[in-house]
Amino acid sequence: MNQRLLARTFVELADNLVADFDLMDFLRLLTDRCVGMLDASAAGVLLADRDGRLRVMAASDEEVRLLELFQVQNDEGPCLTCFRTGAPVIVPDLTREIDRWPRFVTAAHRSGFGAVQALPLRLREETVGALNLFRAAPGPFDPAATLVAQALADVATISLLQQRTAQRSTVLNEQLQTALNSRVLIEQAKGKLAERQGIDMEQAFSALRAYARSHNRLLADVARAFIDGTEPLAWDGRPEE
Repeated sequence: MNQRLLARTFVELADNLVADFDLMDFLRLLTDRCVGMLDASAAGVLLADRDGRLRVMAASDEEVRLLELFQVQNDEGPCLTCFRTGAPVIVPDLTREIDRWPRFVTAAHRSGFGAVQALPLRLREETVGALNLFRAAPGPFDPAATLVAQALADVATISLLQQRTAQRSTVLNEQLQTALNSRVLIEQAKGKLAERQGIDMEQAFSALRAYARSHNRLLADVARAFIDGTEPLAWDGRPEE
């Protein structure tokens, strides 16, 4: 195993813990390095979407991409089992698993693969996908190489979860900023309506809210339209129902 390349790979994957990164390029780096360092003929990555459905996200070549897609479409194979259990699935000889995954084993042999190991992309209780290493010839996997592959999968998982957390934070921050902007608009509209109609601020708010509900509009949109004069707002003095 190329120790220098291994060290560089860990550094490159870990860099994504603190920096923005291109997800597809990141996953392709992972598969390519696994093939280059771990005596694998091909590698692929499956990731779960927001609904928990597995998607083929990266593959070292087209043959394995189609095989990964075959697994997902037929809901059968070691990679799906790995994702669902959160545990490694190591198959030194696919021929022996023909009863377990008949369609997958047939497709794998047709694609030129005789062995596979699927390693979970997992952090504690959360499994986000699987890293799958395929080999042409059947035979036992090197335990040391498997440990390295799992370590790469673990670093990749941390990077992926870091990105998802950042995205969630961004969404929450955007929602918070939108709420703050809406609040300013509503306060301005309340003051303008209260002054124009000679009512208090609570009555003005009730009028804005009643108008928004009766017209199936967002309160902030009604407030904005009233402030810029594109939509006059008449208040008839009746309390909101």
